[in-house]
Formats: sequence, C-alpha cells, structure tokens
Amino acid sequence: MGRYIPRNGPKALWACGLGLWLVGAIGVRVVMTSAASAPPVTVEKTAVEPKVPQPVAQQSAMAAASTPIDVEQCTTCHDKAGSEAFKNSKHGELTQSCANCHANASEHAKAQADGRTDGPVPTLKKLDAQESNAICLSCHEKANQASFLSSMHARRDVACSTCHSVHAYKSIKGQLKTKTDTETCVTCHKAERSELNRTSHHPVREGKMGCTSCHNPHDGVRPKMIKAESVNELCYTCHTEKRGPFLFEHAPVREDCVSCHQPHGSNHKSMLTSKMPNLCWNCHISGSGHFGSGDNLSTEAGVRSAPPGAPTGFPTVNSRFIERGCTKCHLNIHGSNSPSGAYFVR
Repeated sequence: MGRYIPRNGPKALWACGLGLWLVGAIGVRVVMTSAASAPPVTVEKTAVEPKVPQPVAQQSAMAAASTPIDVEQCTTCHDKAGSEAFKNSKHGELTQSCANCHANASEHAKAQADGRTDGPVPTLKKLDAQESNAICLSCHEKANQASFLSSMHARRDVACSTCHSVHAYKSIKGQLKTKTDTETCVTCHKAERSELNRTSHHPVREGKMGCTSCHNPHDGVRPKMIKAESVNELCYTCHTEKRGPFLFEHAPVREDCVSCHQPHGSNHKSMLTSKMPNLCWNCHISGSGHFGSGDNLSTEAGVRSAPPGAPTGFPTVNSRFIERGCTKCHLNIHGSNSPSGAYFVR
C-alpha cells in the first residue's frame, strides 16, 4: 500500500498570512511608541535666514516697541530735521518723536555710533504714497482724516508728505510746505488757480479766505470734498440771505448755486457763468414777450414789444441786450416774499 502524505490546504495558507500581518503590526507600533518617547533631535542651522521686511502698517508699532532714543541723539547728525520749528511742533513734543515714525531708529543710531554701515536706514523717502500714508494714519485717523482713504487724494496716490512737512513746514497751521493752504492747493489745481485770478472772485487772493474755507482736503464722503452736504448748504453758511424760504421761489436757485455762478472766479459780474441777459436766456428762451438777442437792436421796423410766445431775436424797438440785464427789473432774482413778487420785481 502507498504511504499517505498530508498536504497544506487553503486554510493553512490563510492562517500563515494572518500571523505574519499581526507580527508586522505589533512591530510598527513598538517603533512608533519608542520614537514618540525619545527626546527631539535638534539640527544646527548653518545657513542664514533671509530678512523678511515688515509690513508698513506695523512700522509705527515696531518703532514704539524698539529701544527708546532721544531726539538729541538723532540731531547730532540730522541737525536740519531737528530744527526749532520741529521741536516746537506737536511732533517734537512726543516721547521718542523720531522713533514714532521712523522704524528701527535706535538700531540705526547704534550702528552709526559703532561705525558700522550694515545697520537699518529708517528713511521714509523710499516708501510709496500708500505706505507713507499708513504711518501718518496710525495717529491721524480721526476727525478730518477719518475718511481720508476713500478721498480723491488717496485714490490718486497723493501722499501726506506732498502737502505737509514734519521738519520744515512754513505755515502757521497744518504744517504745510507753503505759507497758506491756497498756495499748496494751486500747485496741482492749475485751472482753479486761473479762475481765482479773474476779475470777479472770492476774497482768496486778499487772504480773507482760503481753499479750506469751503473744502476739506482729507474728506472722502462728500462731493468735491466740500464742508457741507450740498453746494447750496455750503454757500448758505455765508450768504444766509439767499437761504429762504421765500414766498416765490426761483427754481434754479433752489437746485444748485453753480447753475448760475462759478465759485472759483469769473470775468462776469457776481461770478456768473455768462453775462446777462444771456445767462437767463439759457432757460427763458421764449414766451416772455420781451426777450431779444444780439440782433435785437433799435430799429424803426421793429414793434414796441414782441407778442407772447415770440422766439428769441424777434425785432423790437428797444434793445435789452446792450447795457441791459434782467436784474434791472427783476431785483430779487433769488426769491421774493412780496405779495407782488411773482416775477421777482419786488
């Protein structure tokens, strides 16, 4: 008879595989446990990490947190920046006045004292408008400057240092680079400068008022950066007699003063946009019965007065264009409270 030899079946192979898997899992767990309990291994760095520049918005905070530095230490070299005008200003009275704006000022002074040239240079001249404005707004963020970032000046990348000077200002108020606010404004606003030199103008040239009398250069809420909610409200602050209310209102007056006036200056009387009666003809072109034009000179063929509904230029005997004006008769053109003032004649 033949001898019986037992053979391993599928069950035996499955049992061997399960055993190997359990041995491997237990070994991995033991290694991980020992690695977690072992002390961390520190590797000494041989390469120098590059210096990452700090955001400009944090420069003032960095300056305040840096080592205190006296102004006299800075003026040893920067004598022009530490002039008497600066020392007597609000900026010069601050503690660590230089370090409040110039980051790393103390580190710069220490490096210079040691004769090293690798120290930081805390200059603001290389910053763009947004970066330098961020330093100023870290303190000047209230009152007139509350909405500066939404103003036209900020959107046009105008820096605070364009108009103001901390160390060498010339004005009595505002630390401007010029003696008056008007001189500062007209360095950019050339068209308005030309209008201010016209015959009829506000007393800006005479020094009785300036651009900031009507405008807030730091405002970003109101149109044209004016100091009122509307042009009319601004004009009424001085011209209170034009405010009303009137029994008979003149519609253009209630709508907008600049419909008839040029606020910066004009070569026509009362700062009008054009001479009378041309100005009134912009609206009253017909229907009055007595309007004429440049061709409406005295003529024998003309009638005494134009019929109702006659167009502009209808020939009449009397001319109302030469040396005449609507306000010769319509005196209260801004409005009237007289019972007989329907046509502003009283």
